[in-house]
Amino acid sequence: MQESTVNERALPNVAVETKQMPARQILFRQLKNRVAHLLFLFATMIGIVVLAILLVDIARKGLPWLSLDFLNSFASRIPENSGIKAGLWGSLWVILITAPLSFVIGVATAIFLEEYRLTTKWGRWIQGFIQLNINNLAGVPSIVFGILGLTLFVRQLSLDKSVLAGALTLTLLILPIIVVACREAIASVPQSLRLASYAMGATRLQTIWKVVLPYAFPGILTGTILAVSRAIGETAPLIMIGAVTFLAFTPESVMDMFTVMPIQIFSWISQPKAEFANLAAAGIIVLLAVLLLLNAVAIYLRNKFRRS
Repeated sequence: MQESTVNERALPNVAVETKQMPARQILFRQLKNRVAHLLFLFATMIGIVVLAILLVDIARKGLPWLSLDFLNSFASRIPENSGIKAGLWGSLWVILITAPLSFVIGVATAIFLEEYRLTTKWGRWIQGFIQLNINNLAGVPSIVFGILGLTLFVRQLSLDKSVLAGALTLTLLILPIIVVACREAIASVPQSLRLASYAMGATRLQTIWKVVLPYAFPGILTGTILAVSRAIGETAPLIMIGAVTFLAFTPESVMDMFTVMPIQIFSWISQPKAEFANLAAAGIIVLLAVLLLLNAVAIYLRNKFRRS
């Protein structure tokens, strides 16, 4: 008898209210739940259906033009002889510089903001100022970063229309996103792990390197790959710094001129001939393949580090 009394007292308030609730009110709540479920499902299906239509249309137009010659040819005024080689190699050059640079700076900034909290009045003010500006920069239009890159890297630092200027501009673009993602991943590390590390005599740097970063690395990696994926598809900042729309060579150093796949696709879609629209569809397929490859690598590494 006593046990049943304790169990009844231990029941959640929600369950007690459900027992006392009239049957009509219960049915009304269930109906609202089903209606909300259908509305959310309908909203999701709209996005999926529109995306599927776009992908089918791109595949229908671009697949017949997709070949090894297309990947190994430069842009041309003759659609049958045109290819995406310059844009593909330019994108790879830019991303190979942007990804490690933004990763190192972004992770270091997130560690400073999360693990090295300043206790003085001016220190707290400085960190708050940095956090406020990072959050604001995450929502700034990409064209603004293009203007910044044009002023700072192309003109002030005299990098001209080079791969390095484009990579640095895209680094500024995705850096706030990486910092926010890395901070969330680091903040998710349980405090008990840090305290246990300190109790065993580890320093703060050792705790960050051996405990915090391995635990937060899957989230850090996911945020970085998503930000880099955005950088691959950007056009406006690179147009602002002077990335050209037609090149008959591939970059051989970070100071060479370049173009990227989105700019090449934009150039094709602006041409009056219908064949260039098909070339743009083929270029979109290549761009999507590169993005999917990056995401697949991110998923693989994330799962690997989660298991370890």
